[in-house]
Amino acid sequence: MLRTSASRVLDDSDRDEVLALLDTDPVANVFVAARVRAVGLSPSRLGGQMWGYGPRGGLVSLCYAGANLVPVNATREAVHAFADRARKQGRRCSSIVGPAGAVEQLWERLEPHWGGARAIRWAQPVMATSSAPAVEPDPLVRRVRPEEFGILLPACVAMFTEEVGVSPDNGDGGALYRSRVAELIRIGRSYARIDDGQVVFKAEIGAVTPQACQIQGVWVHPGLRGRGHAAAGMAAVVEQALKYFAPVVTLYVNDFNLPARAVYRKVGFQEVDTFMSVLF
Repeated sequence: MLRTSASRVLDDSDRDEVLALLDTDPVANVFVAARVRAVGLSPSRLGGQMWGYGPRGGLVSLCYAGANLVPVNATREAVHAFADRARKQGRRCSSIVGPAGAVEQLWERLEPHWGGARAIRWAQPVMATSSAPAVEPDPLVRRVRPEEFGILLPACVAMFTEEVGVSPDNGDGGALYRSRVAELIRIGRSYARIDDGQVVFKAEIGAVTPQACQIQGVWVHPGLRGRGHAAAGMAAVVEQALKYFAPVVTLYVNDFNLPARAVYRKVGFQEVDTFMSVLF
């Protein structure tokens, strides 16, 4: 049996093996896989470390340790190894997120050392589709233009605050968040319906690999909810995602958000997995 000491910090020489492991579940691993494909495994570029469990050539599990702590294909032994490493270095992440079983085991081992969480989302259905949307797309949903950054940003901040429970302006004053919003606009992965300078609906394609892409940041203006904008808007984004980015479109959602889950099912998404998030 592998010992907890088998965990190690990976580097670019491990890239092919890491990607092969990530590609065994391209939907669940889309966030981490997209990051590795884009920048490799050097901590300075990755924005954190990639921990591996198992010897070179026999990698069993991974854990991305950056702004988020994300276990990948984590066996019980790997969870113990990753938790031990995380405990020794101290908490540096704003959340633990990933497959529910592994995240729950990580949190059981880390909570006595890290203290309580700000919030725990115990069950977040992972949903995916590879089919054309089942409802008519909103023809007014389109890519956001760079000059519309100032229009889109307040909607993004409102979405983040509503979803996460804190403002993205906390900490660095929102500089990193604004940079990410601008980047997604620049690379053509930010979509919205904007009527007379007001954002009606918006969503972003936050992670992309050759196998899958992940929709995030879905939001409808509070005064316009219940009018079908979410379903039609999501249909438009799914249509664009399948056409331009990847053959599978995925997202994850809080289990208690019944209206959103109903919208996604209506568009054609099916539940394929369950995530869990621990928020600090």
